[in-house]
Amino acid sequence: MCPMTDDLTARLRVPAGPVDLTAIETDAAPGFDGKKADGKKALAAMGAELSDLQERLWAERTAGSERRVLLVLQGMDTSGKGGVLRHTIGLVDPQGVRITSFKAPTEEERAHDFLWRIEKGLPSAGYIGVFDRSHYEDVLIARVRGFADPAEIDRRYGAINDFEARLAAEGFSIIKCMLHISADEQKARLAERLDNPEKHWKYNPGDLDERALWPAYREAYEIALERTSTDVAPWHVIPSDKKWFRNLAVGHLLLQTLRGLDLRWPEADFDVEVERQRLAEEPPVQ
Repeated sequence: MCPMTDDLTARLRVPAGPVDLTAIETDAAPGFDGKKADGKKALAAMGAELSDLQERLWAERTAGSERRVLLVLQGMDTSGKGGVLRHTIGLVDPQGVRITSFKAPTEEERAHDFLWRIEKGLPSAGYIGVFDRSHYEDVLIARVRGFADPAEIDRRYGAINDFEARLAAEGFSIIKCMLHISADEQKARLAERLDNPEKHWKYNPGDLDERALWPAYREAYEIALERTSTDVAPWHVIPSDKKWFRNLAVGHLLLQTLRGLDLRWPEADFDVEVERQRLAEEPPVQ
């Protein structure tokens, strides 16, 4: 088995300054010297530790901890948000996971500030929360499609940074992943959906309309990554043409984040020896 290199998190993190997504490979596997089969084994090998750390995070809430994890997944259509949910997040206990998918805002949501519905979707203490799309739709599709004027879009970058800084201060560990695929890979995945009747339900004719705006979306992502990658909530660009590496990289980021929390089992708030004696002396159940 080929382990991930220790510097993978740093290699995936968006550097300060202007972002050029055309300079970041989509079909690479940085920090992993192995093939597809090795990558799948490496991801599976993370399962036991991920599960243990998640249970510790969940247990800490019983002792009053406010800590929680928020994983933000953004990417063009077919980039693999669902695949990450199945293969990576699927390694942990679903009882401790809250997945929120943000579609087009409802009439009620449009009547409020764009972050109003995001607040309602935040995970409670002890949870791993996953945003399948997120508040970043409001500076991505909103920018490309002109759903808000330029001044409002510009305001939103600062509002997002303030929002995420507050979450970090309240006990959130934020992992932001841009799933980076090429236009050619997206075309191949869309064709696969059309060729397989079992995947027709996943195909949306509107995807081609959005695909026609690929350069505009790339620019919108570059601006968002540059303006909202902060010390408390940095962006990571995940090469996603290789599905197995995408899943592995997100798993690595999640594992490193949980390790960094130094999670501890809560101490008993009762006398363990007394309870052990009571249990031993308990009369037989009739």
